[in-house]
Amino acid sequence: MIFAPSVLPYLQPWPRPLLRHLLSEFWPNGCAASWRRLSTKGHAPQSVIGQDSAQVLGQSYPRDDFTNVTPKILEKVGRNLHNQSHHPLWLIKERIKAHFYSSYIGRSGNPLFSIHDNLSPVVTTEQNFDSLLIPPGHPSRKRGDNYYLNRTTMLRAHTSAHQTDLVRSGLDAFLLAGDVYRRDEIDASHYPVFHQMEGVRLFSNRQLFSRVQNGGELSLFERGGRRSPEKQETHTLEAVKLVEFDLKRTLTQLVSYLFGAGEIRWVDCYFPFTHPSFEMEVRFQGNWMEVLGCGVMEQELLNSAGAGDKLGWAFGLGLERLAMVLYSIPDIRLFWSQDERFLKQFRVQDIHQPVCFQTLSKYPPLHNDISFWLPNGKESEAGRESFTENDFYELVRSIGGDLVEKVSLVDNFTHPKTGRRSHCYRIIYRHMERTLTQQEVQRVHQQIEQAAESELGVQGRF
Repeated sequence: MIFAPSVLPYLQPWPRPLLRHLLSEFWPNGCAASWRRLSTKGHAPQSVIGQDSAQVLGQSYPRDDFTNVTPKILEKVGRNLHNQSHHPLWLIKERIKAHFYSSYIGRSGNPLFSIHDNLSPVVTTEQNFDSLLIPPGHPSRKRGDNYYLNRTTMLRAHTSAHQTDLVRSGLDAFLLAGDVYRRDEIDASHYPVFHQMEGVRLFSNRQLFSRVQNGGELSLFERGGRRSPEKQETHTLEAVKLVEFDLKRTLTQLVSYLFGAGEIRWVDCYFPFTHPSFEMEVRFQGNWMEVLGCGVMEQELLNSAGAGDKLGWAFGLGLERLAMVLYSIPDIRLFWSQDERFLKQFRVQDIHQPVCFQTLSKYPPLHNDISFWLPNGKESEAGRESFTENDFYELVRSIGGDLVEKVSLVDNFTHPKTGRRSHCYRIIYRHMERTLTQQEVQRVHQQIEQAAESELGVQGRF
């Protein structure tokens, strides 16, 4: 087995000579994962938001002061682009699935990894945050960054929201794919709905050490250990290095399968739910590109899921990011296009067939600026910030929809005497399938101006 040179430095500085011997003999050994279905496929009911409740996928959720999901976002729920045959996101998902199915076989002869790609995007805040050890005051919980149905229910911000439930169900190796929702800036590479895919693999003591000489004398855990940059306090260093090796080898093979042979490097990073944690970067067309995040799962997470006797790794990646790079798709809005000129380019007989997207005729952009004074107060009566940029971006999306290509802050002015702050944003409008008129754009722009004053409490300078 040959690994990318960039993996080796992370496996060199072992403080214990035994680790070199362990890794030289290590080969994963596991059993086939359960195939229990946690959801069923079918036509998704329409999702709408009313005065007192939101109807999402056939379920009703009461509204409260935290509700911030919009009709434009609910229109996307249930579209499941990653499950639409021959959609570019489906192609990427199927290629990853095919790689894992063919490369990792359990003792029974079945694929080791099960796949879960139709779980509801509606989750509790406990699933989305607490189950992943994200503390109550963590910035990622902010209302300005997420879509809440109410204080306890939301549209998932990551597919990891299902991780604990799947581990608790008895799964040791699985892939998970789905649509996720985050309030974000507006440009060609950001969209409030995107798609993630992640993988998890757990090891028992026997599975991890079964092919190691005198493996029966080794253990996953130790008492009285200390947390260090290399490991968690309850893990033995031997176990962590073997799990880390298996993780990096698995992902190196996956990325080589997708991108072909090339340079790979690992960057140490931080995630609340893994330690140690890494980001994988690939040199593609001369540039280093971040592809995914991964790490050794926090033992507290596994303990709470009823798998406290196992050690595991997890990784997560964005399907849009991979598809935009592999298929040369220039604008993330295209994934939602119904334009046949776009869709037909991905109707290939073989999912491994190379596709290079042929750009559609790019219709001319129109841009209008909007300036306003920000509210004086830093917080609203409910204790939330009175204005955030994501609130403005969301307002623009809810009115302009996919007509808006990009929103950028072009001026941030503070009055020298009063201290009042003013923002000026440039909004670029461009339809994906036809030429817009200035009159059409002006109507949308005026609605945005009016809504900014009435909903965000700003004072217009237009």
